[in-house]
Amino acid sequence: MKNTIIALVVIIIIVIFGFALYQGGFFNQAPTDNQLEDPDLTGNATSTATSTPAEATGPEKVIGKSAEGRDIMAYTYGEGGKEIAFVGGVHGGYSWNTVLAAREIKEYFEANQEKIPTGLKVTVIPLLNPDGLNKVVGTIGEFDAGDVPQGEETVPGRFNANNVDLNRNFDCNWQETSTWRNQKVNAGTKPFSEPEAQAFRDYVNQAKPAAVVFYFSAAGGVFSSSCQGGILPETKELTSLYAKAAGYPAYGEFDFYDISGDAVNWLAKEGIPGISVLLSDHQNTEWDKNKKGIEALLNYYADKI
Repeated sequence: MKNTIIALVVIIIIVIFGFALYQGGFFNQAPTDNQLEDPDLTGNATSTATSTPAEATGPEKVIGKSAEGRDIMAYTYGEGGKEIAFVGGVHGGYSWNTVLAAREIKEYFEANQEKIPTGLKVTVIPLLNPDGLNKVVGTIGEFDAGDVPQGEETVPGRFNANNVDLNRNFDCNWQETSTWRNQKVNAGTKPFSEPEAQAFRDYVNQAKPAAVVFYFSAAGGVFSSSCQGGILPETKELTSLYAKAAGYPAYGEFDFYDISGDAVNWLAKEGIPGISVLLSDHQNTEWDKNKKGIEALLNYYADKI
């Protein structure tokens, strides 16, 4: 009889303890951060679980939304006070290899943060035009060259969801109708009418980067920014430095045809050195070349700190 009473007491204690744990939420804990899948380059989570907002996680932050509501992501590495930015995917699916190039830059600094000189930090914006990329790739997730059609099929991806050429939507000699090669393109209703251009403008106004490198394709060269006041002396230095290290030809401002509302030229108007690196074709990232250019750029600014 005594043993029976003891067994009943033990069972009651176990039941009470188990019920307390359940009510306390032990069995209903939310997944930890490392149980959630990371957002892709467009900021869209690849998991259906509710995750922490991108603004609050590690080096990632959302700097704005595209016309169709996709996140525009920025990734920052290093702790210095002087910031250098690298931007890809302004022309989305048309210049999709610039997205891959910017992704390689992002992955390089993720794995080699010790290569960022003391006093500097690096921000990578891999994809400024996620809607344009989505037009061509057909997915907002990770992709590689094998996922992308070639030639004229990529042209719709140059423009955002409002059919605006983002690299004609900035406040430098802006005109409502601008030029791309031998055709007219929609530059928006006014400077910064597009949410993607607004996102980059707001990033620049907040971060005040020391210099910005944009990636485009395809002409195979490094071009200086300029907006009415001529090329900034520091921009000339960066153009020559990057081109020499990477093995690209160096040019002054882009003058193959008349353009207006150019993003990199807007930086010149704001007094910020900016250069355009035009990859040699629409397929390759030329990572080995650009890695040397990036390292030369960082060393240049490390010597100025």
